[in-house]
Amino acid sequence: MLHRDTVDTTVLPPGERFGMWLDLVARTSAPLRIQSAHTGDFAARADFLDLGPIQLVEYRYPSLDATRTRKLVRQSDPELYVLALTTGGVGTSSQDGRRSEIQAGEFTFYDASRPHDVCHHATEPGRTQASSIITLIPHAALPLPPQRMAALYGGRMSGSEGVGALLAQFLLQVSGHPEQYHAADAGRLGAVGLDLATTMLGRHLVAEDAVPTEVRHRALVSQVQAYVHRHVGDPALSPRVVADAHHISLRSLHRLFEAEETTVASYIRDMRLTRCRRDLSDPALRTQPVQAIAARWGFPDKAHFSRAFRAAYGISPQAYRESTANPARIVNRPASMVNVSRAD
Repeated sequence: MLHRDTVDTTVLPPGERFGMWLDLVARTSAPLRIQSAHTGDFAARADFLDLGPIQLVEYRYPSLDATRTRKLVRQSDPELYVLALTTGGVGTSSQDGRRSEIQAGEFTFYDASRPHDVCHHATEPGRTQASSIITLIPHAALPLPPQRMAALYGGRMSGSEGVGALLAQFLLQVSGHPEQYHAADAGRLGAVGLDLATTMLGRHLVAEDAVPTEVRHRALVSQVQAYVHRHVGDPALSPRVVADAHHISLRSLHRLFEAEETTVASYIRDMRLTRCRRDLSDPALRTQPVQAIAARWGFPDKAHFSRAFRAAYGISPQAYRESTANPARIVNRPASMVNVSRAD
């Protein structure tokens, strides 16, 4: 499981909570001067995830007004960019003369090596908390022209469309469910997050040519895979549909997958089979007909599904379902089938 460090002020009496938060902020690589209207009871939490090239921090608090002054920058310069996704509440971001109001579902971007102001308040005081997911990106890790990044400071970017939506989904998934990943996945997850962030920032610079080709390639593969995951139950899903949805030619889509050691059609089929196999082994779905499950995941033809499932797993769908319901029966099967069952 990914290692997560947590700071939770509610372990202390209400009167001591804001002081605990001040200590936390003072120890960060980019200290801030902070104020809050809730100093008497600052119920807050911070969760830290180290993903190799980037770090994620999920924050929750009632309200916060923060300033990074020139003096604080001189005292500590971490050379970090900050990409913040607001997930709850409303805030403002100001840097280099640019000021934006940030709503839930939007990103803002700034440089921790320059003075800036950030305000973040819950929209319903006393009933909900302000929340955000912060991505800390070292200057050296972002493969975009540093001299052009100032155009984005203090601005806002959508987290509900295009690459921004994919990045927001990625951040919410990883920060919300670290238990679903192995510690060894951290570096790869960080690389995926960095690629998506780079692509989103590059597009907002109206300078996609500034994004390295390899980064654009990996980000587009992630977009395509996410699209397949969302539409895998549609029997009409095909490489052509996927290509059209991403405004690229079918030939370009096939070239995109050459380095993935699979074809687009195979990726769609394997994803459908994985979903079917999962549902066939689910006790809660035991009364559902095999064909109903197959149809749900894009296999309307019973014979075609049976052939594809047997080719992939060496066992018929019905026999696989029975083996998961009665594990003891696997002992009497050929060794190849025993291995298939254990692989699940």
